[in-house]
Amino acid sequence: MRISFQPAARAAMALPILLAAACAVSTQQEVEIGSSYATQIAKDLPLVQDAEVSRYIKGLGDSLARVADQRNLDWHFAVVDSREVNAFAVPGGYIYVNRGLIERAATMAQVAGVIGHEIGHVTRRHSIKQMQKAQGANIGATLLCTLTSACNSGLAQSGISLGANLAFAKFSRTDEAEADEEGVRYVIKAGIDPQGIPEMFGILLKERKEQPASLDRYFMSHPLEESRIADTQRMIAVYPSAQVRGLTRDTPGFQAFKRRLMALPAPAK
Repeated sequence: MRISFQPAARAAMALPILLAAACAVSTQQEVEIGSSYATQIAKDLPLVQDAEVSRYIKGLGDSLARVADQRNLDWHFAVVDSREVNAFAVPGGYIYVNRGLIERAATMAQVAGVIGHEIGHVTRRHSIKQMQKAQGANIGATLLCTLTSACNSGLAQSGISLGANLAFAKFSRTDEAEADEEGVRYVIKAGIDPQGIPEMFGILLKERKEQPASLDRYFMSHPLEESRIADTQRMIAVYPSAQVRGLTRDTPGFQAFKRRLMALPAPAK
């Protein structure tokens, strides 16, 4: 997903990203980058503030993060109050799922699969790798900004702002496949039916055919073809049938969460 930040915020956020990209990014630096993004996201996007909704999405997210995280990140999960279908991850452990996506899901396993996929982007550090690759040619500019006041100019700021959108650039097919693989692994380890992942893809593809404009944002940032349903089915088939048999598909708690979310005032867009 691409998010439009205000120019001043872009420049302020992009500088530490550029600095970090000039060398290997530590986990601490990644968390600092993510925290900067999350602060701006809270200002720029409408987040659902309902306590019950927040409690549920955090609980579901934490159940997956516990089996996924090898770095002891402080994970954060939030619902964006938008009817658009989307979900995205920010470096350092920040996961956002749009209300529109949750309302289209039929079961807990389908939403868990989306969250597991986004967690996979974080654990595989896809955004960080994109930043490092894209900014590699700009190390000279980074040093100039560090050593002089050149970054105070409008021209320099406009160049720096490029970095502020990198975390939300479209991932490659390889990145998406890796995140799918991690999502399958995480939901199984958490005791959740992995079939929710290809099922959610099926729901989204069906809606794209019926209402293309409603999913423009999602498909812009998440390349999704029919083949991904078959691909994730193959990923699931690798696991012994006894390991995936009888895993949780849905719960009364998820259905109550979904009803609660749908009962809230309609989002502005």
